[in-house]
Amino acid sequence: MSRKRALYKLLEPRPQPPAPPPPPPLPLPLPDLSPALSALTPVDALSAKSQLTQLTTLLKAHLKKSSITITPKDLLLFFKSRLRHHPRLSHLDFYLFRYAATLDSFRHDHTTFEYMVRSLVSTNRLDSLTTLLEFIASNPCPCSDGIFSCSKTESIFRVSIDSFCRTGRFDDALYAFDVMKRSIDGKPSVALYNIVIHGYVKFGKFDKALEFYRKMIQERVKPDVVTFNILISGYCRDNKYSLAMEVFEEMKQKGCVPNVVTFNTLIKAFFRDEKVEQAVGMANEMIELRCGFSSATCDILIDGLCRKGKAMEAAAFMIEFLRKGVLPKGFDSFVLTETLCIHGKPEKALELVDELWDKGYAPSLVSCTTLIESLCKIAQIKKSVKLMDKMLNEGIIPDGVTFTCLLGYMCRVGETLEANKLRLLASRKGLDSDGMMYRILISGCISEGRKREGEVLVNEMLDGGFIPDIATYNKFMYDLAASKGLP
Repeated sequence: MSRKRALYKLLEPRPQPPAPPPPPPLPLPLPDLSPALSALTPVDALSAKSQLTQLTTLLKAHLKKSSITITPKDLLLFFKSRLRHHPRLSHLDFYLFRYAATLDSFRHDHTTFEYMVRSLVSTNRLDSLTTLLEFIASNPCPCSDGIFSCSKTESIFRVSIDSFCRTGRFDDALYAFDVMKRSIDGKPSVALYNIVIHGYVKFGKFDKALEFYRKMIQERVKPDVVTFNILISGYCRDNKYSLAMEVFEEMKQKGCVPNVVTFNTLIKAFFRDEKVEQAVGMANEMIELRCGFSSATCDILIDGLCRKGKAMEAAAFMIEFLRKGVLPKGFDSFVLTETLCIHGKPEKALELVDELWDKGYAPSLVSCTTLIESLCKIAQIKKSVKLMDKMLNEGIIPDGVTFTCLLGYMCRVGETLEANKLRLLASRKGLDSDGMMYRILISGCISEGRKREGEVLVNEMLDGGFIPDIATYNKFMYDLAASKGLP
């Protein structure tokens, strides 16, 4: 019985596991238009209409076959992946944009608005941009169906206004500005006003810029530091420096703290107007207001002072700024170093470079080589050697020409052994010795009667392949043997 029961149990139907859930619906596939697009003829006056018809037919056929309506995300993907990079049809994106808007099941949102605006701007189709902005204003984004507008609206219009201003189309810019004001919640940001003001200043329409600035004040939009900087720059470009200072004072009265751009603009303007003391005073005011210096600030000060023959004063100012801790990181003293060297003050330039270097402002290679060459010309060989030694230890490798010249100066004053030590140090740091270096050093050994050291150099020169023939080798050896001096 037990076997029969076991057999019956095996034959009993077992409960089946539940069926797996159906797979989730796939996203709407975009049509593969590559074969159709590649088959189209080049665009010309006759084929343009044919291309539009074919493109529309393809899109309609896809919509009929699909059981899911197309979404803005699908259209955006179609624009980015299929249409944008096509050489003959990319300009039809605005046509498809408008065609999609006629479909009952479709509604554009801020993603397609933003893409279309940037596409028209980047391809300089600004004539169609106004039409698009009007469409955006009359067909707001679905996310603005409540009492508030879409948060992306202002940024979309900002791109459009900026493109109109950059090309001098101010009527279109003002029209877009007014359309935007009706489409957003509250007041436009000050950045939008700054775009228009800067556009007017850039095209030399400063009266219009002031008029728009007054309009901004009337609409109770508070100007920021960028606004005042634009106005100050506009007055300085028109050589109206007193009015620029009035704006500067107004800026501080309204609680707007000047930044480095403000001061740089005014300092440069004062130098242009031959007012050196006022320019320096403005730099001191920067320090009082704890406005950080930039490299551009230092360049403006150095250039302005050096042009007036005040290179020593410029060096003193840089050292003062260094000690006060306001000198910007990355400051390069090359211009000031070169100017001091040109005016016969290389030792002062060396003091400046040394103090900057000790505080972490390493000089550039060009500054060092300029300084070494100038020191050698006034017979300050030891200072040149000390600077070269510091350069090599800090990993600043000089060019072969400058280094060879320094070796020559050292050998002329009887420092051939020190010159060779410097060559060996440079070789360890990555500067390869060449035939000219060896010739200079051997000549120095001959002049000083250092036969033994000279023979070592000749043999090194031979091993390095710098001696072209046996006659040259014999000449070196003969001159060393005939030299008089140390044994």
